[in-house]
Amino acid sequence: MSNQTSVKAADQPTTVAIQRGLRAPFRVQTYKTILYLGLAFPLGLIYFVGLSVGVALGVALLVFWIGLPILHGTLLAATVASKGEARLARYLGGVNTSVPTVHPEFDMSDGLVLPGEGFLDAVNRLVTSRSSWRCLRFVLTKFGFGLLSLIALTVSFAVSGAFLTAPLIYDDPDVSIGVAGILIDGGYAVGPWTVDTFPEALLAAGIGIVFLSGALSLLHSLARFQAQYTTRLLYGDGDST
Repeated sequence: MSNQTSVKAADQPTTVAIQRGLRAPFRVQTYKTILYLGLAFPLGLIYFVGLSVGVALGVALLVFWIGLPILHGTLLAATVASKGEARLARYLGGVNTSVPTVHPEFDMSDGLVLPGEGFLDAVNRLVTSRSSWRCLRFVLTKFGFGLLSLIALTVSFAVSGAFLTAPLIYDDPDVSIGVAGILIDGGYAVGPWTVDTFPEALLAAGIGIVFLSGALSLLHSLARFQAQYTTRLLYGDGDST
């Protein structure tokens, strides 16, 4: 009796995963997930370039005093970006999180403080704040997440598309397409498999549907992980929905 119970318990995660995969194309959250992952790379690149340029330029110009406003503005921009990321994690990533003020120790209503107007005090508050350095750490890691997201999206849709389009172009004499670097002139190849009959093309399309459903589930998990990482790193919260 105990063996049967353990077998049923082991089958439950598999059954849930299959059901989730089959429902994935029909859920609105799936397409929010794709948009969230699709934005990750361009945003990560913008953050990384902006942070690198801002820090390098600010440090280089410290001797001329203007470097301090540049560094201050760079740190402030990182906190603003983190607020935007919290919103993306909430509305696209499917994570419940509050969206706090831009910076708990800096009043944005006064604008960017310049030298002679309490600038050094503002810089000291911003530089010594733990939240500032959490924001900077997140900006640096966002680029890595974005690159991972780009690879995951590209592979998922390229492989799915290769299988799903088989019934449409498998017998086109002008086709020379392959996956995993295998090209077949005058035929349609999916990896080492050459599709040259209609039943094989239908089978390939079926495999594509299954692969796409699984890929969407994995993409959803990746997006949820990114969203949870974002909220926990920046604000110490974040519960998946």
